[in-house]
Order: sequence, then structure tokens, then C-alpha cells
Amino acid sequence: MEEGRYNFSIMNYCENHLLYFHGVPNVCKGFPRRIWHSMVGNMPILNLRYEPLGKMENRMLKRMFDVVFSGFFLVTVFPFVYLIVGSIIKLTSPGPVFFKQMRTGLNGVDFVCYKFRSMKVNDEADSKQATADDPRKTRFGNFLRRSNIDELPQFINVFRGDMSIVGPRPHMLAHTETYARLIDKYMVRHFIKPGVTGWAQTHGFRGETRELSQMEERVKADIWYMEHWTMLLDIYIIYKTIANVVVGEKNAY
Repeated sequence: MEEGRYNFSIMNYCENHLLYFHGVPNVCKGFPRRIWHSMVGNMPILNLRYEPLGKMENRMLKRMFDVVFSGFFLVTVFPFVYLIVGSIIKLTSPGPVFFKQMRTGLNGVDFVCYKFRSMKVNDEADSKQATADDPRKTRFGNFLRRSNIDELPQFINVFRGDMSIVGPRPHMLAHTETYARLIDKYMVRHFIKPGVTGWAQTHGFRGETRELSQMEERVKADIWYMEHWTMLLDIYIIYKTIANVVVGEKNAY
């Protein structure tokens, strides 16, 4: 195999297995993509990937914002939301108030993701995506999903550190396993924490994915967000999310 193609194969392997690639210049020739360099002592090192959140100060800034925002919401707003929404869920459908599901998080580590339960208790919850006319949804659940209120318990995940307010949406484990095989660079989106909302969602990439190409576009949007992150971008995404909720989204089901 040609040396350049061999090196590129190693690079792809690293990204698809959540490994950062670093190489010294004399073995990194002819790479068909953008790369960055850094220094380890006196040795120049080429880095396959660079994200702003790779810097400690940026991660601390984002985490500080997450803790303050989610903490304020959980103390001042969430108790009232839980009282009202939880009561209606219990009155209209047998089962728990919260829906808990294992999702794939930072560095591919699984975590328990919280949502208000919007469906009847069923055996397909961990493998089947919700559809527009999904018979598993309760009548009140339809409202919760259209309004995105079902996602509000994820601020618990944000406060705990499992998630960030903004980031790639976390997928159920079965979907992570499937898409990691089918989509190149799919696992790259797990180099940062998943989010309650994200760049992909504010650009129409949400809801059921009937075609593989739809998920490929989501992954591209997630990686674009990683590579262009700023605190102002997060604030803009939060603003766009609120605006979309007020106006209504056709894919919110």
C-alpha cells in the first residue's frame, strides 16, 4: 500500500475508534486533509484533529455556563414543570413520570439520559425511533414532544456533567452501534459531550431518520459544530432553539 494511503487509513481508524492521532512530520506526508501542529518538547507533532474544546480554558468556560444555567433552571423552574407535567403523565398513562434510557456520551461512555415519558411503556423503546404517527405515543406525549418539554429533565444530566446544554444529540446504544458501522467519522461526534440541543437540530436535522443520508448530514453538522465552537455560537444555538419551539418545528414528534 502506498505510504500516504497507509497513513490515511491509520488516521481514519483512530477517528472511528475515538482516538486522537498525532504523528511526527517525517512520516506524515501527502495527507489529503487539513492538519494542525504542536510541539512536544523540541519535537514538532502533527495533529489530525483540533477542536476549540480541546483547550482546558474553553472546557471550563462551557462547563461553568452549563452549571449556572442548568442549576438556575432546576431550582427556579423545573419544580413547577415537574409538578404539572408529572401529574398529567400519571393521570393519563400508567407508568413512571421519567423515561430513563442508556445513551452514548463523551468518549463513547454510556450514561442514563432522562426525559419526561411521552410514550406508553413498551419493549421497543431502546431500539426503535419515534415516528410521526407512532402508536406508542400518548395523547399528552404528542404535546410534550412537539413542544420539546419532554427534553427538560436532561438539565439534570447537564448539571451532573453527563451532557452539555449545547452539543451533538445523544443516541441510543443500538443506533450508535449501527451508525458507527455505516457512517465514516460517526464516532468523532463523541469527542465532546452530547447536548440538550445542537447545531444540527437548529438546522432541521431532527426527528426520524428514514434515510442513511439524513444521519450522515447530522454527523457532518455535529462535527462542524465541534470544529467551530465558541461561547457565542452556543448562545446563538440556544436562541435559535427557543425561537424554533415558539414557532413550531415540523420534525418535532
